[in-house]
Amino acid sequence: MQTSTPIVSNHPFPLPTTTIRAGIAIKSVNLPDATWAKPNIELKDQRIFIVDDEDLNIRVARKYLRSWGYEKIESTNQPTEAVHRIRQADPHLVLLDVMMPEVSGLELLAQLRALEETKHLPIVILTAHIEDSVKHEALELGANDFLSKPIDPLELQPRVRNLLHLSVHQRWLEETSVRLEAEVKRRTESLVAAQHQVIHCLARASEYRDNDTGHHIIRVGAYAAMIARKLGLDEEYVQTIEQAAKLHDVGKIGIPDAILHKPGKLDDQEMYHMKTHCDLGLHVITSLNDEQESVANRKHVQMGASILEMDDSPVLSMAAQIALTHHEKWDGSGYPFGLAGEQIPLEGRITAVADVFDALSSIRPYKPAFSPDKCREILSEGRGKHFDPKVLDAFMIAFDEAIQIRVKYSDMA
Repeated sequence: MQTSTPIVSNHPFPLPTTTIRAGIAIKSVNLPDATWAKPNIELKDQRIFIVDDEDLNIRVARKYLRSWGYEKIESTNQPTEAVHRIRQADPHLVLLDVMMPEVSGLELLAQLRALEETKHLPIVILTAHIEDSVKHEALELGANDFLSKPIDPLELQPRVRNLLHLSVHQRWLEETSVRLEAEVKRRTESLVAAQHQVIHCLARASEYRDNDTGHHIIRVGAYAAMIARKLGLDEEYVQTIEQAAKLHDVGKIGIPDAILHKPGKLDDQEMYHMKTHCDLGLHVITSLNDEQESVANRKHVQMGASILEMDDSPVLSMAAQIALTHHEKWDGSGYPFGLAGEQIPLEGRITAVADVFDALSSIRPYKPAFSPDKCREILSEGRGKHFDPKVLDAFMIAFDEAIQIRVKYSDMA
């Protein structure tokens, strides 16, 4: 990894006390193989909750259940406490009486189905007499099954067993879904980190050709993100432009060293070659087929068709537009296409301000680093000419923040 450049005296910006390196360190992530074993249903582990205002009915049901191996059984004869108690117990199955004082079983059923944690909980309705209308309402509210009272153990046992299997598998599916989502999230984060590393390496490739720029690519990305936030753009756009703006000068890979490192002013022919780095940048980032590659080798890439042929990656698509348009000017006097105003993509207008500020505030072979006040003055002179007024105003509002970025990612050790 390239180290920071030596200290240069009389730099107008305060310097950090520690060296900041441009490389991004990404730790390797070892993701364990996911094992999705089917649930092992143990009767003694299944939790059953009984709601009935008659203690005798509870005792009878509990006796049957215990004789079949069910050990975790809770109950209440107070229907007003039922929902709270059920949420605390987190049962796999509820046996719910219909005819109770104060709160009916149907009302409790409706309350339980309205709660996220109990909306899929298997519930068996217990009743001595059940009319078709009540049965229909119970089914509409989400009842899973019915049992007549007094309880027949020959009916109770298979219904409880079947619904417990349903409950356990439902929970297993939910837990599996959560684990899968976590796995996808981890892998997505790993892919995003890898993409950022590739982008950074590609940007650094151009920076190594032009090694006077130091941490230029990191700063330009940070300035661009800062401006986007001040413009009120959403966080997805902000994060995308922070990565994409790092590739704004990737086309310099194709510029001869004699031009790229010339300490004096470029002549017309040299300036022509320098300006081609916009097209070269687009060519590097864009995915081209064989026919497009042949065309690109014969002439400059045309903006309209090329923008529509960007890679599916949002970052690379934006990076291509930035590489192509960050030297366009608001008044139409820029290059390579002479676009004006809002013809220039917003990301190109944002990066133009970020790039120029960094060039003004940095040491170059042909100039010293200007002071913050001098940078502000020169940028203000370009308002409505070089720069989109709204974009420049957003930068000026956050000028102190830009200075902090400048200091944090200084080229000095």
